[in-house]
Amino acid sequence: MKSSIINSIKSLPPLSKTILDINKVYANENSSIHDLVKAIEGDPMIVANLLKAANSPLYFFGKEIRSVAHAVSLFGMGMTRSIALGNSVRKLLNVDMQPYGITPDRFAEISHLQATLILSWYKQVDREKADKLYLAAFLQETGKILISSDIIQEGETTSFFSEIETSNNLAMVEKSYVDVTTSEVTAAVFEHWGFDQEFIEMIKYADNPSAAPKEVQEYSMALHIVKAIIPVNKPFSEVSINIGVTQAAKAGYNHKILENSVNDLMATL
Repeated sequence: MKSSIINSIKSLPPLSKTILDINKVYANENSSIHDLVKAIEGDPMIVANLLKAANSPLYFFGKEIRSVAHAVSLFGMGMTRSIALGNSVRKLLNVDMQPYGITPDRFAEISHLQATLILSWYKQVDREKADKLYLAAFLQETGKILISSDIIQEGETTSFFSEIETSNNLAMVEKSYVDVTTSEVTAAVFEHWGFDQEFIEMIKYADNPSAAPKEVQEYSMALHIVKAIIPVNKPFSEVSINIGVTQAAKAGYNHKILENSVNDLMATL
């Protein structure tokens, strides 16, 4: 990993008190939705982002959601934590995605889409694993923010984007410019912030799941497949969907379940 990216990770500010409180509530098996609502209500930015997500067509709630308590009850504790954490991380990292040719809002939307797809798909594969994968999918592209910053600082935005624009292997392009891939940078970021090892490793190998330790290989493969179907440069393109579905079939999944989840999600866009 380039020293400039290592230094960027080391200099990251700590997560906010609200996020730390949310993580504590989530980790405590005796906590209730009321405890989570109480942790969130004092942070206007998290409240705004949570309500924005709750009223997005991605989640099919069908009516306007106006209160934190209502949103949390609909999302559940795991999804609420993921949405709050994802938006807070992007705020901390000062997002500029110009080298990838997308806006910060589009980057956030793609993260939502990856998480929504993996939840829809994996609820039909293994419901217990679905919640773990939702958070990982929501955050797995975080490393692109630091890679993007490094590309801008090196004055390589135009050349990088020219390769990213048409590539079917973004990790390979990233590796050629910064000697590291998004999944490796993301893992290092969450290691810096003290997340658990399983979460870190399932993301770390998402660009190369065959190299993952056996205990997280399934998670890494699922993240890899979703990222293949919804890459930041051409989400849901025919080529991207074919790549992801083919990878799923080769990995032993029932690819029809994945295809149906993709079609259902695309119908909401």
